[in-house]
Amino acid sequence: MTIIKVKDYNELSKKATEIIFDQIITKPNCVLGLATGSTPIGTYKNLVELYKNGKLDFSSVTTVNLDEYKGLAPDNDQSYRYFMNNQLFNHVNIDKKRTFVPDGLTDDADKTCKAYEELIDNLGGVDLQLLGMGANGHIGFNEPDDVFIPLTHCVDLTESTIEANKRFFNNRGEVPCQAYTMGIQTIMRAKKILILVSGESKAQALYDTIYGNINPQVPASILQVHHDCIIIADDAACSLLK
Repeated sequence: MTIIKVKDYNELSKKATEIIFDQIITKPNCVLGLATGSTPIGTYKNLVELYKNGKLDFSSVTTVNLDEYKGLAPDNDQSYRYFMNNQLFNHVNIDKKRTFVPDGLTDDADKTCKAYEELIDNLGGVDLQLLGMGANGHIGFNEPDDVFIPLTHCVDLTESTIEANKRFFNNRGEVPCQAYTMGIQTIMRAKKILILVSGESKAQALYDTIYGNINPQVPASILQVHHDCIIIADDAACSLLK
């Protein structure tokens, strides 16, 4: 692991943008694994600005997203497809036919998960996987569990994750209880992993990820054994680190 400590969220977003920028410049037809949630919003905003200023070209980039809520249509304003369109895809010259998000409306979960794995394999794998981290150490929607689930799957969301996500919905009853997510093995196959951690609420999870035993109760702890993992964390998130 490479740990980059930054002062605040703005610096975190700036540094993450630099790393993604370098990936696209180095390999214009790269495959980016993308994440949703509040943490990467600043990074996406910066990438859009680079495009608008003529410094970045997305025309050959392919993207695969980590996860999607089960039961939400792509045009639902809380779906992750909608989020990605609104935060990034609608504002750059990416071919939306090469932007992939799990199908939240599928009737056959097993078939959809298998197809998503085959898609990633057919693309040659992910060059750079962007991650956030939940307060309970989850990555994607890989929640604390007794085992690491390897491949794309449908997961029951924990109460803490539902509680954390309810701020995006009108009420708690609207928050989906299940989601599709890349599995741990799927994530770990990425050539490079970039994980962004911001805020004091993530401090314990970050500490356990870096210093704790590799444990499915802290899913992000598996990143200790990835060959090229970069953690960017702000002062608040780093408050428990040595």
